[in-house]
Amino acid sequence: MGWTSFAGERSANRGSNRSNRRMKRGFLLGMIGALAAAAAFLLNARPAKGDKSFRDEFIAKYVKPDSTDATDKAFAATCDKAKCNICHEGISKKNRNAYGKELAKLLKRETDKDDKPKIQAALDKVAAMKANPKDPKSPTFAGLIKAGKLPGGDLKQSTEKTAEASSPGRP
Repeated sequence: MGWTSFAGERSANRGSNRSNRRMKRGFLLGMIGALAAAAAFLLNARPAKGDKSFRDEFIAKYVKPDSTDATDKAFAATCDKAKCNICHEGISKKNRNAYGKELAKLLKRETDKDDKPKIQAALDKVAAMKANPKDPKSPTFAGLIKAGKLPGGDLKQSTEKTAEASSPGRP
């Protein structure tokens, strides 16, 4: 009886161990699948607002990197450094500066990002607008660009607004 009961216990435990191994293997395969799906999602993520095509059209229209003029060279360097902050403020692409707000009234990312003539027409229309519509002496956006300044304001101010917005506890 000792030997047969021992053998019976061993075979009962063997079945239990197999089911535990199967459960562990299934759990691990499920976790690997979930991690792979999450990685694929993160690699395909795109920014919520703005589109590179709008920036590319702005650069094509206003930036002259091969110019010998110091103002043109400085403006090209500023635009290269500003990237999205030509139209946006801070980190979030939901925040637009004055120039970006006017462009957003004329362009929609979903429908206009591939329409180069419409983008160029919007850039022309906004360029003729006053940078500060409440101030009659305010320069136009085109005037700011011609002077080598970003149309939406100083890059340093735009990044400072980011710091203020990201730390709500600051006065």
